[in-house]
Amino acid sequence: MTGKVAVITGASHGIGASLVAGYRGRGWAVAATDHAIKPSEDPEVLTVEGGIADPATAERITGAALDRFGRIDTLVNNAGVFIAKPFTEYTAADYARVVEATLTGFFWVTQRAIAEMAVRYGGHVVNVTGTLAEVADSGTPAVLAALAKGGLAAATRSLAIEYAAYGIRVNAVFPGVIQTPAHPPDSYEHLGGRHVPLGPAGQTSSILDGVLFLESSPYITGEILHIDGGQTAGH
Repeated sequence: MTGKVAVITGASHGIGASLVAGYRGRGWAVAATDHAIKPSEDPEVLTVEGGIADPATAERITGAALDRFGRIDTLVNNAGVFIAKPFTEYTAADYARVVEATLTGFFWVTQRAIAEMAVRYGGHVVNVTGTLAEVADSGTPAVLAALAKGGLAAATRSLAIEYAAYGIRVNAVFPGVIQTPAHPPDSYEHLGGRHVPLGPAGQTSSILDGVLFLESSPYITGEILHIDGGQTAGH
């Protein structure tokens, strides 16, 4: 055990579950949250069920991490919702769902985690955003994703500068299309490899590797790490 603690949102499946396993593999304790997450048999994994957009969930996950493990070293904001529709077909419910899961949840839990990190003069925040914030795709209209993920990218840079004096680093990873239960093969077959030099879909392990690289790089902050098979470079 390293004595270090990571808080991970959107942790019940896909990229989030991979992040939990990856941090545990490095000997970290993990506080994991999602709207539907089961208790873990691992005593070093604390799970908190709840909607991340609710400030009460942010209070519970950070409070529980401090009560159980005594500190928060890293927060990985992985929670988010993706809805692809033509712009004029988005509903008020779509807007609320995407913004609440991606931006509102980020805001409340990051505010509480950084407040704790600042007291100890050290910590790390990683925001999992998305390549669609920078690369538009006519085959996948996703203005709401671009709006929310782009906001996370801007907040990453802003927080990195604001809290550098406290020893707190803030970075982001931009996944491309990653093969998860939420993105089955037929959801990216239309790309045909045309816009992604390394192929249309990556694996969750690539996102984990990127996050852990940032974790082990103490002189990197305000960075947006693209893990998209070259999709961004090709535009």
